[in-house]
Amino acid sequence: MWEQYSRTLPLVAVLQGLTQQQAVPVGEALYDAGLRIIEVPLDAPDALQSIVLLDRALGERCLIGAAGVIRLQQIRDVAHAGGRLIASPHGDTRLVQASKAAGLVSAPGVTTLTEAFAALNAGADSLALLPAQQLSPTVLQAWRAMLPADVSLLPTGGITPDNMAEWRTAGASGFGLNAALYRPGMSVEEVKASAERFVGAWREGS
Repeated sequence: MWEQYSRTLPLVAVLQGLTQQQAVPVGEALYDAGLRIIEVPLDAPDALQSIVLLDRALGERCLIGAAGVIRLQQIRDVAHAGGRLIASPHGDTRLVQASKAAGLVSAPGVTTLTEAFAALNAGADSLALLPAQQLSPTVLQAWRAMLPADVSLLPTGGITPDNMAEWRTAGASGFGLNAALYRPGMSVEEVKASAERFVGAWREGS
């Protein structure tokens, strides 16, 4: 399932602070700009309801899920809301295994090679280098020499259209986009323009 959506465009929208009133218009703006993977952090107000609304509006057109998953019950809650993607801020193998057992995509965050290998062995579909500010393109390049070549690595945190090229040269498969893409209070037009800048930067480097 991960490949189906990341093949189109491997940019993940992480919508910190999204409200259910914003969910559908923001989701549709991101879709119109070309994004196909959307995560709603569970500390957002009414996060599960936002996932329900995004799933109803975008359905099979997008891979919708949750970020910030740290408990097993949250996986069940997200699945019940229609989410199909589970992203955690750390490489907890219990969460990876539970996500895969539920038929969901698992995309944990990792900061070390040890975490990366453990998450992959547990069945993770993709790895977020999180926070990317704590790492560097040089670190990513070193990881690439040791991890399987087909592993999907997405730097997440502090990514902008201007620094994507350096990360891609180092071996990034895609990116997790947060505050530079979306902030609460942005208009739909601003969200779409922001997404289009990221999409344009990605396609320029393809």
